[in-house]
Amino acid sequence: MNEETAWIIQAQQGDDEAYARLVEYYQTPVFNLCYRMLGEPESAEDAAQESFLRAYQNLTRYDRQRPFATWLLSIAAHYCIDRLRKRRFVIFSLDAERDDDEAPLELPDVGALNPEHEAVRREDQEQIQEALKGLDAIDRAAIILRYWYDFSEVEIAESLKLTVSAVKSRLHRARKAVARLLLANSPEARVERTPYGSPAL
Repeated sequence: MNEETAWIIQAQQGDDEAYARLVEYYQTPVFNLCYRMLGEPESAEDAAQESFLRAYQNLTRYDRQRPFATWLLSIAAHYCIDRLRKRRFVIFSLDAERDDDEAPLELPDVGALNPEHEAVRREDQEQIQEALKGLDAIDRAAIILRYWYDFSEVEIAESLKLTVSAVKSRLHRARKAVARLLLANSPEARVERTPYGSPAL
């Protein structure tokens, strides 16, 4: 039995300290999923807290045959989908201070100390977040679970209560939409749209 499994069993038996360890272990991936979904640090923080609360309230129903991370992230994704449906319109605020919080789930940034590389990286993050904003809530959840959390199509279907074929269709549509938006916002596209002047060297 590994440490995580021991924490889960203890937490299911009412050990709040064991659950606190699970929260500490998963707080970064849960926050990052909520941030990708909602786009605002404050909203993501609230959503992460609510997701952990809902997981705690339903802990006795958790099936240990299923990966705990999949179950927990599914709860977070559903909560964020509900939030997006309620507000319909999301104002995306990219707080630069959040970049460090996202680092654990991303490839190390070898150019972090280089201002030019950091500016490019920040711009890439903004473009990705802007592209995600253009997707509907379920498509957004599907593509985030697939490409940021490596969920299989079957796991996404189980998490979002969809058929596998529906997941494939949504992922295909979402990939095309994101690619189109990223291409439209690429430096080359912006240069082409500029009526005068030349790109900075």
